Amino acid sequence: MSLFQLPEDVLYLVLSFLDCRSLCRLAQVCRRSQQFTYRDAVWRRIAKDFINTGMTRLGLDLYPGIPLKDRVKVSQNWSRGVCRKDVLLKWKINLLPWIQLDDDVLYLSQAADIGAYHLRGAGGGRFQHNRLGVFSGHEEDVCRFTLTDAHLVSAGGDGKIIVHDRKSAESVAFYAHEQEVNCIDCKGDLIISGSRDRTAKLWALTPKPFGRRLHTIPTDDRVWSVAISPSLCTFVTGTACCEDFDPLRIWDTERCHLVSCLGSGFRRGAGVLDIVYESPFQLLTCGYDTFIRYWDLRVCSSKCVMEWEEPHDSALYCIKTDKNHMIASGSSYYGVVRLWDKRQTRCLQMFQLTSTTSSPVYSLCFNTTHLYAALSSALCSLDFRTSGFRPRR
Repeated sequence: MSLFQLPEDVLYLVLSFLDCRSLCRLAQVCRRSQQFTYRDAVWRRIAKDFINTGMTRLGLDLYPGIPLKDRVKVSQNWSRGVCRKDVLLKWKINLLPWIQLDDDVLYLSQAADIGAYHLRGAGGGRFQHNRLGVFSGHEEDVCRFTLTDAHLVSAGGDGKIIVHDRKSAESVAFYAHEQEVNCIDCKGDLIISGSRDRTAKLWALTPKPFGRRLHTIPTDDRVWSVAISPSLCTFVTGTACCEDFDPLRIWDTERCHLVSCLGSGFRRGAGVLDIVYESPFQLLTCGYDTFIRYWDLRVCSSKCVMEWEEPHDSALYCIKTDKNHMIASGSSYYGVVRLWDKRQTRCLQMFQLTSTTSSPVYSLCFNTTHLYAALSSALCSLDFRTSGFRPRR
């Protein structure tokens, strides 16, 4: 009886004990073995061990349309730093751009407008310079924006929040703060905004009417970042840490009562610039004090469970996670992007996107094949698709 005459459930169990190298060799035995070893079920366990394959810690597949074997192949290049650098767009004046990626559409803020750009080709890599659409309405620069299934919600230096319908040209604008709105997040029917005016505000994302204010929270410090928990029960504010208040605070969304403070002993000026939730209980933060911190609210809120320090003592403007092992961070000097593996204490890979001018990486996003970074005068990409796959020994 040959191996492939076994029942499929038994065969899957047998192949689950093979490593990446052995599976690649088995695929070369015959056509039947090749067909079987190309199936996602064979690679699922292996893919969870690699960085940025689209398999989350909870077992969810973020990119079901791409074969797992191909994603494991490209993952090797992320780990080794094998990529091609490209400058996709340049502009003449320095800006504070923000980017978001939604499937094969990249959204980029430039001054007071937000443009939507199509990514074509295998893996959504080929950048189309003709914009699919433009979202406008702010009188000053867009500071941040966020995406939902139906809306694009933007915050500007003019103190306004604008709710754009992504499928039409309709938008609703309202004055939200007395000064610039530095940060915004939107989940479910809630919008959270934070401002230089030392307040965070909770708004209703409902059509009748848009922009109904639910609560105002005095934070006693400038708010640089906000994030709503996936459970929608709480949200986090990150402040400038210029006063004698903890910069990271968790609030209840129903009554906006203070639930807890994260950490203690932050030095003066250690403002929090970005917050990313991985689950209702786990989040990542970064900021001016050069650290990425990983918090698990089920364990302790007074101390982070892990932290990684930027080795060149640069402020960290933004972070993204693959919701498994990888973190990408953007530094404040020379367009430096770093990749981190949570299972290691040292940086995994470093990429310098500009050498002529010192520009922060204000925002970044990635899929399984590309990383996009927004600098003060350019939009850059790292393409990790290369030919040739050598399984790690």
